[in-house]
Amino acid sequence: MLTGKLVRVRYARERIVPTYLDTTDSAWLGVAEALLQLFRGQEGCTRGELEADIRDLSGNDPGQLVHQGLAKLLEDRCEFEVVSGHPPEELREAVFLAAARRDLSPDHLPGDLETQTAWRPPKFNRDDVLRAVGEQFGLTPEAVDQGLFADLKSEQRLVAFKDITPHRLLERYNVALAQAVLLRSTRVHVQVRGEPPARFRQLFRLIKFHRLVCELERTGPDAFCLHLDGPLSLFAATQKYGLQLALFLPAVLLCRDFDLMADLHWGPQRKPKKFILSSKDGLISHLPDFGTYVPPELAMFAELFRKKVHDWEITEAVDVLALGESFWVPDYCLVHNASGQCVYLEVLGFWRRASAERHLERLRQHAREPFLLAVSDQLRVDEADLEGLPGAIHRFRQMPLPDEIARLASELIDSHA
Repeated sequence: MLTGKLVRVRYARERIVPTYLDTTDSAWLGVAEALLQLFRGQEGCTRGELEADIRDLSGNDPGQLVHQGLAKLLEDRCEFEVVSGHPPEELREAVFLAAARRDLSPDHLPGDLETQTAWRPPKFNRDDVLRAVGEQFGLTPEAVDQGLFADLKSEQRLVAFKDITPHRLLERYNVALAQAVLLRSTRVHVQVRGEPPARFRQLFRLIKFHRLVCELERTGPDAFCLHLDGPLSLFAATQKYGLQLALFLPAVLLCRDFDLMADLHWGPQRKPKKFILSSKDGLISHLPDFGTYVPPELAMFAELFRKKVHDWEITEAVDVLALGESFWVPDYCLVHNASGQCVYLEVLGFWRRASAERHLERLRQHAREPFLLAVSDQLRVDEADLEGLPGAIHRFRQMPLPDEIARLASELIDSHA
């Protein structure tokens, strides 16, 4: 992620506008490729040597902020380690003791006082000290010299570099620029439209994972607004919270249609500013997109349900239901054609068992709407874990049975009539 001094923005009245890079520009692609060549195949060199090469390429001119920002992102993709044949702190202690040691006992001093006064310790010899310490630890003098300050940041050695293409590096830079701006936010509003249930589940799961403070508001039939606190709205641990908020942004970028607006306190004087980002800006998330994956068995069930069941309509549920401090987005909404009543359907066939058990407990405590759970036998959920749930349960082996789902849904609406 970019540091504050590497952020490039311009001002448009009350707005902060990041200076994004054109990811198709041949000049910037050339800069990205040149920087990548500095990191490729450099395993074994020190961090200090890499930084020196970057300075030679980009210079220290403030106008080279883009070069320095791209280099910072590449450095984040590196794995550095302390490489030493012995713990550096122990080597330093032994070397300093050996260098300071002088045999000044009276038995070894010249006999008369005049000669004692003129006597001087033997001249310090660095090679002798390194050799003596090497013999003590079973190392060569060169290994002692190399490991003496190996734990300094500049002496850490590159052991792995996660490569990337120049085009992807420029895309990553633009996202990092937006993330750095969000670190100055007091409040963030994210409008998300037209996403399937799996996407909303992904967003809410990451909100919880990053421990973000979030309020939810429905703004349309298939649209919701996430109101997130920014780091500058909190009284403590703002840097840690701001980092978590910035890490959440790539998940938002996976949405097809979104608008983000952040209230900022910008600069040393903390002037109120706005930051606006939308799906039209074209920022590309670097996260793998597993959020909208639908298992083929689940899609097959929905198709079979539409063919076999005629008094119910099955649709992807976009309702977001509150479950205490968490949220729930069911897989489907079953709508009874005659009455128009809705029963939510959740298929627990492709969950991790621990996640399923936590979800069952939240449903037991907070669910109020009519719902039906289809639980796979592969989860090995005990019957005792399903007791006390306010909804109906359907156990299945390979795929939920449409006729049985329809029957249980009819019983639910009769019981809620």
